[in-house]
Amino acid sequence: MAWPAEATIAPSPPPARIGRRRWIVVALLFAATVINYVDRQMLGLLKPLLSREFHWSETDYADIIFWFQASYAVAYLVCGRIIDRIGARWGYALTFVIWNLAHIAHGLASGLVQFVLVRVALGAGEAGNFPAGLKSVAEWFPRRERALAVGVFNAGSNVGAVITPLVVPAIVAVADWRMAFMVTGVISFAWLAAWLIFYRRPEEDRRLSAAERAHILSDAIAPTVSASGPRLAWILRQRQTWAYVLAKFLTDPIWWVFLFWLPDFLGRRFGLDLRGFGPPLVAIYLMSDIGSVAGGWLSSRLMRRGLGANRARKVAMLMCAACVIPVLTAPWVGGLTAAVLIIGLATAGHQGFSANLMTLPSDLFPPSAVATVVGLGGTAGAVGGMLMAKFTGWILQGTGSYGPVFLTAALAYPLALLAIQALSPHLRPAIPDATGGGAPS
Repeated sequence: MAWPAEATIAPSPPPARIGRRRWIVVALLFAATVINYVDRQMLGLLKPLLSREFHWSETDYADIIFWFQASYAVAYLVCGRIIDRIGARWGYALTFVIWNLAHIAHGLASGLVQFVLVRVALGAGEAGNFPAGLKSVAEWFPRRERALAVGVFNAGSNVGAVITPLVVPAIVAVADWRMAFMVTGVISFAWLAAWLIFYRRPEEDRRLSAAERAHILSDAIAPTVSASGPRLAWILRQRQTWAYVLAKFLTDPIWWVFLFWLPDFLGRRFGLDLRGFGPPLVAIYLMSDIGSVAGGWLSSRLMRRGLGANRARKVAMLMCAACVIPVLTAPWVGGLTAAVLIIGLATAGHQGFSANLMTLPSDLFPPSAVATVVGLGGTAGAVGGMLMAKFTGWILQGTGSYGPVFLTAALAYPLALLAIQALSPHLRPAIPDATGGGAPS
């Protein structure tokens, strides 16, 4: 059975009153992503405090980030393949337990080596978030709604980044930084119970209405391969795979910079401390939230108006890439407000770009391959992040300037879109044959 052709995207909106149970899935994915990014960002927020306590240099901190991303890179690929085999429900639960226990263990760390070890464990678990989340979206949403669903759940990364500078300093003020890791980790286990109670595939959910099930499956593709999915060798031969992988390699490292070094940039440039980071970071990541949802909404809206996935996704990504370019001026603007607006526009552009980019695996591959392709892209993004961490630490240690770092950020998104266009100019789906490989794309 063929995938929907570019010209067959229906311009009419979905019928009314079909139910909204699928959006509960998005709410759970959103909550998990909030937790994921609270856990991920806390080290960056606490960097000045921990650097003083443990006498870390810029390159010491860069090494901690490097090993986190090395673990993340390897685990992303492994997690993607495992989640395609055991399913989103149990795959998500497994990786969540790993990363949350590792997060709590930060509160017991003392010294550089121990922080490297707990960050390695955190990276191994957190690598499951997006393969499981994007597979869940592919299972629960028709193609024309996926970018919006991805944009909404990916907005959890920004909310996590907003919550962190508001909650963590309060806990540190009352107790200490060790308790901040432990309290946030223990509370997060409530999500695991909710996920296991609620989540089933649409075909297995007894509370899902017939109308909503039909809507979800309206452009689903009958399986052409075994439940274990197409062979990895076949996936690696597809140009569509490498379009996604290369774009992730170029753009993911920029988000890592915003996440791990933004508090340091604000401290260096404007003299902010742990108590002063909150309002600027909240403003930046609220703008990111708007960008995440708006970028996903835009391509979904264009598809409902009759554009095919190829044009809709790429127009949205082009507009988002344009929003990032002004960030190259951020190190030299005169005031905090202007810097926050420029960086916030850039993070919004990143998130809108990512909402569309992360939809491509479910656009281009059968459901049984989605998490594997996401894993490959995540691995590439993490490798890029490793290189970016070393580059940023080296630049700051040698020059103290963020100029080259923000210039790299400005160029990454136009280059990523050019790579997608060169490798997959029409975003045609890749179709395996009944044996799990061999069919031309």
